[in-house]
Order: sequence, then structure tokens, then C-alpha cells
Amino acid sequence: MKIIQTDLPDCLLLEQDVHEDERGFFMESWNAGRFARHGLPDAFVQHNVSRSRRAVLRGLHYQWPGAAQGKLVEVLEGEIFDVAVDLRRGSPGFGRHLAVRLRAGGGRQLWIPEGFAHGFLTLGEFALVSYLCTAPYDAASDRALRWNDARLAIDWPLREVNLSARDAAAPLLDDVPEGDLPVWRP
Repeated sequence: MKIIQTDLPDCLLLEQDVHEDERGFFMESWNAGRFARHGLPDAFVQHNVSRSRRAVLRGLHYQWPGAAQGKLVEVLEGEIFDVAVDLRRGSPGFGRHLAVRLRAGGGRQLWIPEGFAHGFLTLGEFALVSYLCTAPYDAASDRALRWNDARLAIDWPLREVNLSARDAAAPLLDDVPEGDLPVWRP
């Protein structure tokens, strides 16, 4: 496993070893001991899978207060444009984002720690996305940010997207009350 530090503190791109032959491929996507040796979470409490059609944009979502989730994101089928936004007040990365393309079979995963918003856009016909989460989902703590907030300056590869009504009406970062944002703990 190769760990790539991104421009955002604590947000990591992981490249797993993919073993391919004429039959297909094998990849170990998570191993508690190996992750712990690298300072990554060695326990997840929830596994989510979503299937989305082309041009579906899910997010940007974060959980706060009280039920923040770290997420290990991996694509099982298809391809996505995956985005993490640092929302931790006081962080040197506050308000900045990381955007990466993840595709099935590529061996790439994105580790998004607590305190980040997450969203993705399906690029192909459909995508099947897996998220291992460090905390259980709590609807009362679920928050959203506007996907096209000019302050975030995310260059989404598709302009016509399919959003939920909730995501379309999400607030801009500058409109989020300070108490609804996590605090950076170096």
C-alpha cells in the first residue's frame, strides 16, 4: 500500500496493491493491522454502498456535531469525481478542497477524516461506491454544503448534474453557523 499525503492535512490518497492475471484482479482494500501501522483507523463501524446513475452528484455532506465520520471511499464499479472539503475551523486547509478521480479496479481509495465534507459526481453510466465509516450515521447530525459554492471553487467535470432537493438548497460555507463546523485538533 502506498500512502500519498494530499494538500489537505490528514486527507490521504491510498494506492492499494492490485494483483492482476488473466482471471481478473485481487486487492486487499482494508486490513486492520496494516492500517494501524500507518496511523489509519483500524476499526470501522458502518459500511455504506451507493449506486448512482451518470451525472448524479451526492453531497457535499458532513456529520456534526457529535457524530462526525471518517470515511474510506472506494469505487466498486464505474468512475467518480470525488471531493473532500476541509471544514475544521483553525485548520491550515479550512475551506479548501481535494478532488480526485476514483475508478473501479484502480486500487485507489480516498481517506477522508472527521471534519471534512464529502461529495462525488458519477462520471460513467453508473457508479457503485463503498464507504467504510468510523462512526454510525446519525440523521440529526447530518449537514450539507452547496456543491457549487464559488468560495470552494470546485471544478466539477460536468455542469449538468442531478441533485437531491436537499443538496440543491444546501447553504454556502459562509452561511454555516460557526457552531455547525468542527474544530481542528492538530
